[in-house]
Amino acid sequence: MDSMFSVYLNEQIIEEHYKYTGKLNGTSGDKYKTGLKPDAIAFLLVCLLIVAENAVVLIAIWKNKKFHIPMYYLLGNLTLSDLLAGLTYMINIMTSGANTMNMTPLLYFLREGCVFITLAASIISLLAIAIERHVTMVRMKPYQGHKQGRMLALILCSWVLSVFLGVLPVLGWNCIWQLNKCSTVLPLYAKSYILFCITVFSAVLMSIVVLYVRIFRIVKSNTQRLATVPQRKGLYRKSQKYMALLKTVTIVLGVFIACWMPLFILFLLDFSCPINECKVLFKADYFLGLAVLNSFLNPIIYTLTSKDMRKAILKLLCHRCLLTKDGRMKKFGLAFLDFSTTKTDATSHRLEGMETTVSSANLPSTIKAIYPRISKI
Repeated sequence: MDSMFSVYLNEQIIEEHYKYTGKLNGTSGDKYKTGLKPDAIAFLLVCLLIVAENAVVLIAIWKNKKFHIPMYYLLGNLTLSDLLAGLTYMINIMTSGANTMNMTPLLYFLREGCVFITLAASIISLLAIAIERHVTMVRMKPYQGHKQGRMLALILCSWVLSVFLGVLPVLGWNCIWQLNKCSTVLPLYAKSYILFCITVFSAVLMSIVVLYVRIFRIVKSNTQRLATVPQRKGLYRKSQKYMALLKTVTIVLGVFIACWMPLFILFLLDFSCPINECKVLFKADYFLGLAVLNSFLNPIIYTLTSKDMRKAILKLLCHRCLLTKDGRMKKFGLAFLDFSTTKTDATSHRLEGMETTVSSANLPSTIKAIYPRISKI
């Protein structure tokens, strides 16, 4: 144990690993001799925007009681992971370059581990959201008063699993003194660990896609059926609202995949490519920057697709922009709130009434008409 800690405090190890992987050779090694470059400063500014806008979304969810339902708590958890992603990447940039060569392996694992933790938290949070929607809308087992712990358990599990994945290298799953097993992108990380993380993340993403495909099939079929029944027009509109919320989360998922997939592919290339053979691996910062951009886009997606969220954020940022002194809605506020990416949201996107009904102990037959219990799925 003492020898392991002595290794983790040895400042020469990082330089040795970086030299072996070729990251200190040629033009790629210049950034480890100088300070922050213009592209790094630009990424820092983006990180500041990520932290600011995600903080606004979190405050809006916290202050607005209509968002105090399982779905929005889980979205809040995703927003928190995005905020932390901005912070960790900001720290990563500020401690990179020449500062990397002055680090101990312990600090290096801490810096990079935080990035892995926030990445895992984002993916697992999306899985938790998909599970909550699946349970509530497909199996008709909503979050009743005495079952709110299930939602908290999902949030807790997402962070426990994320932290576990992030600390594995510092616990021993690394390539110190085993240079031939080292990653080029992360020279102290074992290639087997990188492959393990990508495999886990890919499995989680596939599970999310499968859950949403099943949810959409059932909800869409019931929505089309109710549209043909005149006496159930009200239920049809509520079903459309649920479809709008599902589309919001699905957009979040699609953007996540688009932003993170290039980095996943890069890590797969890192696993299979011999040392110094794939020069694109030395450009990993741009791939990571694209991945972190996902944390910038998620809050924008929330405001564009949710009328209630747009109203809450506008009221939080500029109350005078929304209302006149006598309490009436200004034209600017109406124009902003009426803007929508979906037709159902343009009419109404207030979900709290339906959510309260489904979350209560009483499940009337009319609700079951929209989302029939599926006993064998």
